This record gives sequence, C-alpha cells and structure tokens, in this order.
Amino acid sequence: MGKITQNQLFWRRLIVQFRSLQVAVLTLAISTGLLVILSNFPVDAVLPEQGRNSLPIIQKPHSLPPTLAQWQDPTNSGDYFDQIKSTKVGYLIWSIFPIKVKIETPTNISEKQSQLWVSSVLEAVQEWSIYLPLQIVKTSDIADIIIIRKAPPLQLDPNRKILRARSALASYDLYNFNNILFHRFTILLSPSQTGDYVLSAARHELGHALGIWGHSLLETDTMYFAQVRNPPLISARDVNTLKKVYEQSTSLGHN
Repeated sequence: MGKITQNQLFWRRLIVQFRSLQVAVLTLAISTGLLVILSNFPVDAVLPEQGRNSLPIIQKPHSLPPTLAQWQDPTNSGDYFDQIKSTKVGYLIWSIFPIKVKIETPTNISEKQSQLWVSSVLEAVQEWSIYLPLQIVKTSDIADIIIIRKAPPLQLDPNRKILRARSALASYDLYNFNNILFHRFTILLSPSQTGDYVLSAARHELGHALGIWGHSLLETDTMYFAQVRNPPLISARDVNTLKKVYEQSTSLGHN
C-alpha cells in the first residue's frame, strides 16, 4: 500500500501538461478473467490531504440521458441492480455527453493484428453507444475512457500470493476541477485475449466504465462475472440495470 501506480503517474503527468489542475486521485478496480470468478477489489491509491478536503460530499441524481430515458424493455426481463455497488462518491454516473473514448492502437504487433484488435474494441463501443452517447476521439488528453492492449497487473491475495492472471481490468480516477468532481476510466485488455474474446472483454469492461460497477449472476448477460465459451451480447437486463444506475445519486458532475 502507498505505492503510486503507473496509471496514477500517467495521469499526473498528463494533467500537469494539459490542465494545470489540482487533482485528487482515488483508484478502484474491477477485473475479469476467462472462466474465473471475479470480484471488486481496491488497489493502491494516493489521495492528497488538500484534494480530499475539496471533494464534494453532496450526492444527488442527474437527469436521465435521452437514450436511457426512452429505453423500454418489452420482455420485462428484470435487472441485477442489487449486485451493483455504490462508491464513496456515489454511483459512477456520467453527466456530460457524449462520453469520449480513446482506443490506443497497439504498436507491438503486426499492422493486421492491430487493425483486428482495434476493430473488435470499436465494435464494443458501437454496441454500447445505442444506450449512451459515445464518441471516439484521437487523443488521450480529452478522453473520458482510454482502452489499451496491455496485461493488467497481477493480483495478490491477502497472503501476498499471486492469483490467476486477469484478462481485463477497468479502473477509474477521480479529479476535482472548478469544485466539480469528475472521473475517468482506463481499461486494460490482456494481449492473451484473441478473436471473439477481445470483443467480449471490451464489451464487459465498457459496461463497468459506463456505470455498471458490479456483475450479473446470469451467463446470458454481458456483465456476467466470468467469460464464457459463447460470449453474450448486451442483454435487456444489462440495459435495465444501466438505466437504474443512472437514476441513482452521485457526487460526480455536481457543484
């Protein structure tokens, strides 16, 4: 504990270069793995005293984005909102749209492999954009969500033993700008993921980044807690859960 992660160093350098902000960082993570039970877990975080004192503490809801406000489930499939966790700042809700997504083009593989990987991730973004406005951007400094082909860091159990390698990881950082609390996400997709599993992992982690901070217990949902042989598409239950998340209170995006 107490160590500064590479992700935190990256965002510190980026913010100094582009915004000159005072940043308060708190990083949490959700991971996924092939046929491995997943769980939410905290990772090392640094939260400066001055930043902590400036974090908004009032939580209230935002208006539903039109895409979710108009959503109706004709199948009455229900949801798994009881599996979704709130955070110290409330639910992880975006309030400024479109949500900007940067897909980092891999450079350590062949051009063909790189194009296939980017295409798979882009397909996942397009699938979720039906329910929340998403926009692909070319630079990381303006992105709300960055997706990178990189192995997630190893996870240790309480006895400091290395657990099974994770196939993907979604983590977020909080920062305070003009007395408004914002967040941004980084998604890591393991290079070991190929074919349909790249699309599946990207689809799942984007679900977390868009606000579903938890997992479904049904393998017919894209937010099922493990990766399965035939990855499901975004289900009505996934969208019902997402809509219910956006009806909740948060400190994010408020004065």
